[in-house]
This record gives sequence, structure tokens and C-alpha cells, in this order.
Amino acid sequence: MPDNTTGEHESKVNIQGIEIALGFPDVFKFEWIGQNDVMDQLLAAWLVIDQNDIPLNPRLIGKPGVGKTTLAYAAAKKIGKPVYIFQCTMDTRPEDLLITPVVDEGGGIRYVASALVTAMIRGGVCILDEANRMSEKSWASLAPLLDTRRYIESIVAGLKVSAHPEFRICVTMNDDASTFEIPEYIHSRLQPQIYLDFPEEEEERRILRENLPFVDEYILEYVIEFLQRAHARRENYTIRDGINIARYAAKRIKSLKAKEENSESLIREAILMTLGDEALAHIL
Repeated sequence: MPDNTTGEHESKVNIQGIEIALGFPDVFKFEWIGQNDVMDQLLAAWLVIDQNDIPLNPRLIGKPGVGKTTLAYAAAKKIGKPVYIFQCTMDTRPEDLLITPVVDEGGGIRYVASALVTAMIRGGVCILDEANRMSEKSWASLAPLLDTRRYIESIVAGLKVSAHPEFRICVTMNDDASTFEIPEYIHSRLQPQIYLDFPEEEEERRILRENLPFVDEYILEYVIEFLQRAHARRENYTIRDGINIARYAAKRIKSLKAKEENSESLIREAILMTLGDEALAHIL
């Protein structure tokens, strides 16, 4: 059971005689705007409808910047769960995903739970972000967690940790930036697949206003028109790009004290400096 120890880690638990330090949940002001169907699909995947049922392990797929992590975070908060985000990379090792031994101040070894294992113990939601960057060796360590067994085994700590019944997991994957092929036995465990597309024009407008309430309306409208033209030509520019463009344009306009009627060239410059010369085709 957790004790009252606090410090750089939230608390500690004792599992099979081994003390494990747990981490803090991630706290952001993420809000999901529009595309209610994908929110409903994700929440349905996590639903448990019978005592013999278990939650599914949904996979969110889409272009970088379309809001996969934001969706997963907002869905978790909607059902009142703490969120723990693990950023996956091609260098992620099994022990990084599970429990890592570290040297303490006294020269001894202590064990620190990853965001994933902390979520398992706490009954929270873990988001494995950009999970298709991981190697098969790392995926293999998650196989028993992603099926009916719902546990992990830490070779480093010599422990088997079962997931709390309230634990949920979601993985995000960019559909154009996979470093490794996902093993088939993992592929079948990550279901359903939920696809995120570019938001509609009015949704993009709401997202920009929500994220940039301090940016003038004319800047936002210019950026929205740019994004909509790019979407029509199937370019991969996303709302994240739009937010960066608008933010930089506003800074340039503010720093030069430019008036609205003289600002268009600075917005165009912001687009080019953010996205490169390829964006010229979508600028009026």
C-alpha cells in the first residue's frame, strides 16, 4: 500500500517486498474541440459492460499535429482519471517502459515506476505517445498487459505487476512517421483503430481561438484560409502548424508595431519561416 512519503516522486508502494517510487500525473489545459465521433469511439473502447469484460486498447492514428494526444487526454479527464503520458522513441528500452533502477544518494538501488506502471498501479490512463517509434523488444514487454492477463513483468526488479481494474491505455501513432513495423501479435492487441483527420473550417477556427485568445482575429482568419486551401490539396499542414504560424506572426507584428493593413506580408513571412517554400503554393 502507498505510504505518505513525498518528494521528487508522488509516493511509494511496496509490491512483493520491493519498494517502488511512483510518478506524478501530467496536468495540462487540453480541451477537445469538435469531432465528437472520435471522442465517443475512444470512450466506448474504454467502457466495461460486464464483470467478465475488460477495456480495449485503442490506437489513435493520424498526421502529426491533428490532436491525437489532446483527444486521449481530454477523454481521460472526461471520465475523471489521472493521465500519465509516456513519450516513446526508437531508443525506448523495456526497462524504460516498466521499472528503472536508479542509484540513490546513499549509493543503494531504488526502483522507479514509469508513467505506464504508475498508471497501472493508480488506476489512471496511460498514453503511449508516438508508440510506433518503439522497437519490437520494447513492444514484447507489453504483450501480457495488452491482453486478458493485464500485467507486466519487470526483469530488472524481479516483479510481476497487475493492472488496477480502472487502468486504461491508449497509444498514438503517426501514420507517416513509423520507425519500426509493429509486430503482428501487438497489432492485434491494439484495437480498435481510431483515425483522426483534419478538422473542419469552423472547428479549426474554434481551436485557434481557444489556444490563441491574445492573437488578433485578422491573423487567425488569414491562417485559417491558408490551412483550408492546403487541406483541399491534401497537404499535411495541421492545426499545430497553424497555431505556430499565428503565434509567430503576432510576435512579429507586435515587435514591429505594424498596423493591420501592413501586416499581411508579416503573416506570409511567418508561414514561410514555419513551413518552408513549399507553402508558397497555398498563400494568396
